[in-house]
Amino acid sequence: MTNLTTTADEIVTCAHALMMNRGYNGFSYADVSETVGIRKASIHHHFPTKADLAVRVVAQYRKQVRDSIAGLSQTIPAPDDQLRAYVEYWESCVATGTQTFCVCAMLAAEIPALPENVANEVRAHFRDLIGWLASVIAAADAAGKARLEKRAEVEAEAFAAAIHGGMLAARAFGSADAFRSAAHTALDRILVPIQHHGG
Repeated sequence: MTNLTTTADEIVTCAHALMMNRGYNGFSYADVSETVGIRKASIHHHFPTKADLAVRVVAQYRKQVRDSIAGLSQTIPAPDDQLRAYVEYWESCVATGTQTFCVCAMLAAEIPALPENVANEVRAHFRDLIGWLASVIAAADAAGKARLEKRAEVEAEAFAAAIHGGMLAARAFGSADAFRSAAHTALDRILVPIQHHGG
């Protein structure tokens, strides 16, 4: 059973990378077969359809995001610092090339052409993300660390759009600076500047 699980994990990891770079309609089981080094029949054994595989990829990604957010909340108490840490995480991913794009943002662009079960998973990710961002932004506002022009939920949607737009700009220009600029502009618009004391 261990080998079966490992093979499924390899398939999911490969499909995640392919979808992050090419989108749902830009990869096939032949691509996964070639990369992982297994027959297409083996992939179908684990994931009978491409939609099944994509749902697993997004579900696993959503769990990773939830775990990361839970970790942030435990290790960084200040809500404004949680928001900065979120930006720093993506800044590092984009700069190092470890994860240059959110797979759900990539798939969101394809929602009109996605199988419904895949589209529903993608929408659920964004509901989770916006919900968390809204709670953090509201908490930062309550602590006097933010200055909101609109409701926290609206600010969260705009912030998420800026982050994902920054990923798109970085990909278009081939420069992590484009992401950094978009992300930090979004942060500066919401958060009160940190006061530095002393000479």
